[in-house]
Amino acid sequence: MERDNAPRPPDPINTVFHLYDPPLWLVTAADGPRRGGCIATFVVRASIVAELPRMVIGIAKHHFTWRLIESAGGFALHLLRITDLDAVWRFGLQSGHQVDKLAGVPRQSTPLGSPIYPDAAAWLDCRVEDRLDIGDRTVYLAEVTAAEVLAQVPVLSVEALMRNAPPARRAELSRLYREDQAIDTEAILAWRRSHRAGDG
Repeated sequence: MERDNAPRPPDPINTVFHLYDPPLWLVTAADGPRRGGCIATFVVRASIVAELPRMVIGIAKHHFTWRLIESAGGFALHLLRITDLDAVWRFGLQSGHQVDKLAGVPRQSTPLGSPIYPDAAAWLDCRVEDRLDIGDRTVYLAEVTAAEVLAQVPVLSVEALMRNAPPARRAELSRLYREDQAIDTEAILAWRRSHRAGDG
């Protein structure tokens, strides 16, 4: 049997997803003395009404930050400066279950009580209005109640991160991404099985 060495056609779905470059967001939350944060790309503006600003975010349920948001009912969103790769290493390459990611960061809070990352370009203070369980993560609809621009600078995006990350860091990001994909795959498939069983 001959091996097929022909190049594989591009995956059109994945190609579509790579036609745009989402910003990286730092999501922080606190429940009493417990504080945490994680890096997210599933963050979208959800209202065009200036007087009624809203955001939608999706947070994986195995993240420590997810537990804090569930307990606190709110979170802060931070846009990172394009040069602040260290924030990604701090909040994206270690687990809040094992370490305090905000150790050494000055204790500042938004009006709703979420930690402020003072080196960010800007932050939004968000109160959860509704949530949807989609298996691998919870999608939160949130009212934006306050905001501050800390610096008028370019913000960090996925493409900029991967372009500027040292090779060892890029490899670590890829490894963690694959691990999260495996966790998410099981959660999505279990969610689909339970919902399809309910439809039957």
